[in-house]
Amino acid sequence: MSSLETFQLKLESLQQNKWFESAVILIIVISALTIGAKTYNLSPELTQALVWLDIGVTLFFVMEIALRMLAARHLPSFFRSGWNLFDFTIVVASLVPLEDSELVLLARLLRIFRVLRLVSLIPELRLLINALLKAIPRMGYVVLLMFVIFYIYGAVGSILFEQINNVLWGDVAISMLTLFRIATFEDWTDVMYETMAVYPLSWIYYLSFIFLTTFVFLNMMVGIVLDVLTREHQRFDQESGEGEAGEVHWIREHTEAIETRLGRIEQLLKER
Repeated sequence: MSSLETFQLKLESLQQNKWFESAVILIIVISALTIGAKTYNLSPELTQALVWLDIGVTLFFVMEIALRMLAARHLPSFFRSGWNLFDFTIVVASLVPLEDSELVLLARLLRIFRVLRLVSLIPELRLLINALLKAIPRMGYVVLLMFVIFYIYGAVGSILFEQINNVLWGDVAISMLTLFRIATFEDWTDVMYETMAVYPLSWIYYLSFIFLTTFVFLNMMVGIVLDVLTREHQRFDQESGEGEAGEVHWIREHTEAIETRLGRIEQLLKER
């Protein structure tokens, strides 16, 4: 084993060390608290201390991402991982100088996103984000169907209730915004009672809309997210060898290996 490979193994073991991971998480939390502290009116001395602390946090992040890149056996493979690319982008963005008056707002905004590095460091958070991203395409069809329902009810509401309240039902777009308010239960009864004074049966319009959007479509979205999240948990358990799914995967792999060996033994016995 060459000295380079030995050095990479040491860096890899350091990267996987729980104390080192905890230190990185602690620095990320300190970075988040530093950004929040800068939103208050502080004394010049404390403001200068926060500036030096921000510089120290930035240097730590640069060192940490450099160690991870050196620990990678092949540098291109490091950037093939979406989470590694995300971390690298966040660290590079943190290098934008704060002194430049034209970039100070951009630099502060970019530093806020350093908190998101917690997602890449904590496996459970990565699991949730992966499940959410995989659920978005499936939720897209539900959102499209919801838009159709919103549009139909918005057009009907604009036709029926425009004369009652032009502010809420003036056109289709405004009516859809009013329906969104109703779907979130934001004083929706006030809107309903106003139209019921003219159309006593207009409560059917509101209750049917709430039933479709809030109770049906939103529960469909929750079901999609839970289904994808369950699959992601099973895949994670298989990869880590933990949980029931990991045990089943381990048994299946070893059963296949045993069957392969038995097949070879049977073939050897036939040849004899």
